Amino acid sequence: MKRTRFRDFRRTGTRRFCVVCGLLMLSALTTGSGAEPAADAVSAFQAYIGTIEARLARQHGSADHFVVWPVGEGEAQLRRGELLVEQVTPALGRPLPGAMLHHWRGTAFAPGATAAQFERLLRNFDAYPKVFAPEVLNARSESLPGNRMQAWMRVRQRHVITVVMDSDYDVAFGQLDARHGYSISRSTRITEIDAPGTNSERAMTSTEEHGFLWRLDTYWSYEERTGGLYMQIESVSLTRAIPAGLGWAVRPFVESVPRESMEFTLRSAREGLGNRQ
Repeated sequence: MKRTRFRDFRRTGTRRFCVVCGLLMLSALTTGSGAEPAADAVSAFQAYIGTIEARLARQHGSADHFVVWPVGEGEAQLRRGELLVEQVTPALGRPLPGAMLHHWRGTAFAPGATAAQFERLLRNFDAYPKVFAPEVLNARSESLPGNRMQAWMRVRQRHVITVVMDSDYDVAFGQLDARHGYSISRSTRITEIDAPGTNSERAMTSTEEHGFLWRLDTYWSYEERTGGLYMQIESVSLTRAIPAGLGWAVRPFVESVPRESMEFTLRSAREGLGNRQ
């Protein structure tokens, strides 16, 4: 009886703690100006992106290290259907003024899938609302010269609060050979939407936005091997910094959002490939 009461108290206490943290985060991130990031923060983000893309260019130049292979039992875990997601520590040298940089990497294995199938899935933006539901609400694209595309998406993120954003991306595709391919997606515009889906819907101004997401660059690397396809995604994003004094409550929540989003994306892509086989 005492043990049952302790478990009930622990569950109740955990829920209360989560609610408190959520309310603190809601209060912190929905008050004050979420204006455009400082020029220094944007410059640091672009410099960091330069190092990432230089490293990926070296990776994609050889089949021997096309993806970053997990250490230890990582490949066996992937073959068992597990998702491997890790936070990559940014080496910035100094804090960003009023901003945070997030860099995550995730890997999954899709049994029986091919590189050609995955490239078709990535290029078919019209199907994103189905493949990546319920996060992606709408999507469309336009083909450009040089194996590039211009893409637009409306995305909904649901955590303690629900945020809807419209974003534009410049997307490029490439391949080393028929079994190794990659894509590079760079955000060119991200706008938070007020009252989405209603007659009052409108794009928020830069001074009204909350800074949930200022920049997002995404990189896919995929390698076809015997039995299926290894998919790896890296995302680098820039968001508003955590208000001073609330890091203890807000940081765990803020850091969980990109992990959960990456796991959702990998799982949805794998399921999408399975449905097309």
